[in-house]
Amino acid sequence: MTGPASSADPLRLTFWGAVDTVTGSRYLVEADGTRVLVDCGLFQGYKALRDRNRQPFPVGARSIDAVVLTHAHLDHTGYLPKLVRDGFAGPVHATAGTTELSGLILRDSGYLQEEEARFRARHRRSKHNPPQPLYTRADAERALTRFVSHPMGSGIEVGGIRFRFLPAGHILGAAQLQVEHAGRRIHFTGDLGRPDDPLMLPPAPLERTDVLVSESTYGDRDHAPVDPAEELAAAIDPVCRRGGVVIIPAFAIGRAEAILLQLSRLRRAGRIPDVPVFLNSPMAVDAAEIYRRYREEHRIDDREFAEMYSFATLVRSVDESKLLNLRGGPCIIVSASGMLEGGRALHHIEVYGRDRRNAIVLTGFQAGGTRGAALQRGDRVLRIFGEDVPIEAQVHSISALSAHADRSQILEWMRGAPEPPRQTFLTHGEPDAADVLRRQIGTDLGWDARVPRLGETVVV
Repeated sequence: MTGPASSADPLRLTFWGAVDTVTGSRYLVEADGTRVLVDCGLFQGYKALRDRNRQPFPVGARSIDAVVLTHAHLDHTGYLPKLVRDGFAGPVHATAGTTELSGLILRDSGYLQEEEARFRARHRRSKHNPPQPLYTRADAERALTRFVSHPMGSGIEVGGIRFRFLPAGHILGAAQLQVEHAGRRIHFTGDLGRPDDPLMLPPAPLERTDVLVSESTYGDRDHAPVDPAEELAAAIDPVCRRGGVVIIPAFAIGRAEAILLQLSRLRRAGRIPDVPVFLNSPMAVDAAEIYRRYREEHRIDDREFAEMYSFATLVRSVDESKLLNLRGGPCIIVSASGMLEGGRALHHIEVYGRDRRNAIVLTGFQAGGTRGAALQRGDRVLRIFGEDVPIEAQVHSISALSAHADRSQILEWMRGAPEPPRQTFLTHGEPDAADVLRRQIGTDLGWDARVPRLGETVVV
């Protein structure tokens, strides 16, 4: 399948990210002189990965005709401001939900990049003088002017290459991408949601395709066969009854909503104490209105949607956030970021993580090299704001609240294909996860599956 392009095989795919890692989603699709970048994400986690964000992108920004996004999370959109600053001047095509959520995420990312640079300057913790942000909020604003919004299920055409957005579940606006040119097809799963997600609808079935590019985040494991509400209640109840603070780090888009839904249901059923609940994430608060406008993309009705926000105190200002660190327990604080790589959750853990009466509840995938992954594997000292913080609080990890399909769910989704793809590539997974899924696809389905190399080009 690899080799020089010809008139019979005109569609080319190059993997410039999400290889042997769950972040940095970037795929270049080319045909007949047209170049389209599918996803434009940040690398996150280990420093060696984060350093890639500052290296020149192998493809000239000015040579790219368009970007097409699967969804709004930073590991799929967060490199866009730098690409635009480097000269990309084409459209960024996305679903309507992804377009709106990207407005929140990219502005916040630009602000945080600037904050990090200022912190490093104050503490002289950079080899650059002065430290420079990867990009600024102004860069993010310029990138957002490039967005073109499309309904879920619609198709677009860029230079003869046709793209179709199909529901992926996962978060609001998340899409699988079907790419077609000259009768050949590539199908990108993006981040594939769960068929049983309590908030989002299930992903659309896999249609016929020549090449499948599938995520493999949970490729080496299945989610625990337990009710996530039961796990959440078991983690929260004893802490609140002894007057402690429960900190739930959560991705502001997607997981915060799902956690509020579970907490609301638990409160109504009397399965957790009636203690104050705080949603301390301005981005998650803003996202609530976007979720409300796209009622057709999620499962819950208007009554329950209103209830899950009305029972919590929505925290916006910095001063209100700081006061949470003075009030003590019992209470529950839901705050970004989900992998503890930034955001207000770090301030709460710096204060409350030192006390064994409290608890930290991890609810999503923790990429290697992140503070969340360190806590998950048992580390009990975290480097936060230049200080080693001892973690005495209990640490719980609830994989059943993840927004990603697990190994069995991915395989079951693949099994529904009308015919096997000629080739399946596994990306967006740590090496072990991708390799386990590769072997199981071969064993269970008899498909040809492998993990691509960074920079590898495939002719379809």
